[in-house]
Amino acid sequence: MTDCPSAIPGRPFGRVLTAMVTPFDEDGNVDLKLAQELATYLVDSVGNDGLVVNGTTGESPTTTDHEKEQLLRAVVEAVGDRATVVAGAGTNNTRHSVELARSAEKAGAHGLLAVTPYYSRPPQEGIYQHFWEIADATELPVMLYDIPPRSVVPIQVDTLKKLAEHPQIVAVKDSKHDLWAGSETMNDTGLAYYSGEDPLNLPWLSVGAVGFVSVIGHVVGDRLRSMLDAYESGDVLGAREVHNGLLPIYRSMNFVGGVIFAKTALRLCGYETGQPRLPLPAATEEQVRLITSDLWDAGLVLVNPDAAQR
Repeated sequence: MTDCPSAIPGRPFGRVLTAMVTPFDEDGNVDLKLAQELATYLVDSVGNDGLVVNGTTGESPTTTDHEKEQLLRAVVEAVGDRATVVAGAGTNNTRHSVELARSAEKAGAHGLLAVTPYYSRPPQEGIYQHFWEIADATELPVMLYDIPPRSVVPIQVDTLKKLAEHPQIVAVKDSKHDLWAGSETMNDTGLAYYSGEDPLNLPWLSVGAVGFVSVIGHVVGDRLRSMLDAYESGDVLGAREVHNGLLPIYRSMNFVGGVIFAKTALRLCGYETGQPRLPLPAATEEQVRLITSDLWDAGLVLVNPDAAQR
């Protein structure tokens, strides 16, 4: 199994990972140079020890396989010696997912993120076989992504227990919002849990999660690390204080949506990553004003406040 640069015992992918946006230039093409600059910023300046590339926040539904491979190679080249780079490889087509997984391995990824097949609504046996085939396809460690708000079908606890028997399946990114199911799975398996829903980062720590796969980590990865450090040192009130300070950011992210929020927040903080690809539209003026206000309320220093007027 490939070693992840930020892996430590119990944390196969590190502690604080951001699901990185994919930068586009003015013509809507993937901007590889800017992607490398953004990855370096997220790791060296914002406190992330891992990045997820080609995930939903990276607009994977609208990027080609070739673009995915190029982007992944660029990010690995930029930060792969000091941060874990996890490649999104999940689709609702098992064969295509296997192809993406093998491409990611060749491109230098340290791990894979595989989402529950969406739209097809497979039974649990289909979900089980889907993930097992992806895990069998490479030597990379796999993080399962359980997000029924998008996939409709959850990964049931019994299915997770069976999947945990695969030596390559080592973690879960949870966006199911079910702390009971997660607690049972963690208690009965060796799977490491990562919160995949920023407002629930602190609650997930309380039941045994080991880290986060974040959207707001684009701008406050350092605060997420501080919250994690405080909680694990026994300073629960300090962790709660960090959590409460992030409430305005949680609010605007949930109101606007992850991709649109992240690209707008980065612009306000001085990093232009282009507009999303349709069907995701650019932020409206109202949304930009809301994000601006919430970032200010959370105490961020905006280096490009004029973006609120665009």
